[in-house]
Amino acid sequence: MARSERPLPPRNTSLAISKLTDRLNRYPALRQLGPGLITGAADDDPSGIATYSQAGAQFGFNMLWTMVFTYPLMVGIQLVSARIGRVTGHGLAANIRMHFPKPLLWGVVALLLLANIINIAADIAAMGDAARLLLGGSAHEYTSIIGLLCLTLQVFMAYKRYVEYLKWLTLSLLSYVAIVFMLNVSWPQVAASVVMPQITWNRDTLMVVVAIFGTTISPYLFFWQAAQEVEEIRSTPGAAPLIAAEDHESKAQLGRIKLDTVIGMGFSNLVAFFIILTTAATLHRHGLTDIQTSAQAAEALRPLGGEFTFLLFALGIIGTGLLAVPVLAGSAAYAVAECFEWRTGLNLELLEAREFYGMIALATLGGCVLDFANISPIKALLWSALINGVIAVPIMVVMMTLASRRELMGNYAISLRLKIAGWLATAVMAAAVIAMFATT
Repeated sequence: MARSERPLPPRNTSLAISKLTDRLNRYPALRQLGPGLITGAADDDPSGIATYSQAGAQFGFNMLWTMVFTYPLMVGIQLVSARIGRVTGHGLAANIRMHFPKPLLWGVVALLLLANIINIAADIAAMGDAARLLLGGSAHEYTSIIGLLCLTLQVFMAYKRYVEYLKWLTLSLLSYVAIVFMLNVSWPQVAASVVMPQITWNRDTLMVVVAIFGTTISPYLFFWQAAQEVEEIRSTPGAAPLIAAEDHESKAQLGRIKLDTVIGMGFSNLVAFFIILTTAATLHRHGLTDIQTSAQAAEALRPLGGEFTFLLFALGIIGTGLLAVPVLAGSAAYAVAECFEWRTGLNLELLEAREFYGMIALATLGGCVLDFANISPIKALLWSALINGVIAVPIMVVMMTLASRRELMGNYAISLRLKIAGWLATAVMAAAVIAMFATT
């Protein structure tokens, strides 16, 4: 069945999306937001919410500095990945395949697939728990429904419309910003904690800092943003990789990528900042310092912040999960498909890219199956963090090497400033990985 003949969402929903899109199009700067915004928002997935909640509950305001520190590092490394995709017209895995030994490619992609499936399992489990808290019933039933919904949207919805839904789902993250303004927060204390945190460096502190770094700078985000830049080229009439584009078009696209990434990563870290702030001002203040899952954080907020605070937090878990699961599954599918030179693209029909959509189904349904295996969500997060830590540093080294090669990037090889930011992010992640293995 042609994609145009597939059943569309209900008319009222389509009309609402169209109206929102029309409003967005009135503002040229906002209209440029896309891959970077979605990538940044997907970073605040239910697993990330659990990490940030744990940081706020255990250490109060004293972990807020991590969001300020990691922001320029995120911007730098995501700019590198986006630039590689837009300049070359190929995703990260395709570029690694063409320029590095195959064993490196296969090892990285296999670990990425495994880490993403585990992460999807943890995210869907958190969404199911949040739905159970809101509606009652069985969490396993909700995880099955949510997993199938995410898979159906990715396979059967046209790319342009699918991206619009993902873009507007990012608004669900604003619930965490709204919560803070319903609480009694000492803003001078918040500012002081950001600038001069009162931290005792020990094993527990180091583990939380490493977890935050690993949550904010994740390999699947590199693959997703590069792939989405390639998708933008394919879905835009007359567009071409920057290596073959006119100078005026290249300048405009590089400006768009920078704006998109700066705002997307800023949005991501702002939301994470407010999640830490919310749990610090409620859970930590009342002595509830042991939070293991995002749903547990939502439940603990109910008697402290009230029903509305609980409702916003729980709905945010579901909204961010609906955004993050397709990104996790999609990034794995892009990586595997590019590894084997299969056709890729959410703009393609199911029969045109069977292997690509098959990998999306494998990753999504694999996560659902893991949820029925009674695997502890805490162990799932730990294994996901460990695997991501193992592959993050070599991927970042490869990205920085690719982006610096003039024979590949031409005049669009990264500048000295971006090199410094990218290599600094790589060094910080390397230190975090060493610390993670030393403390696990």
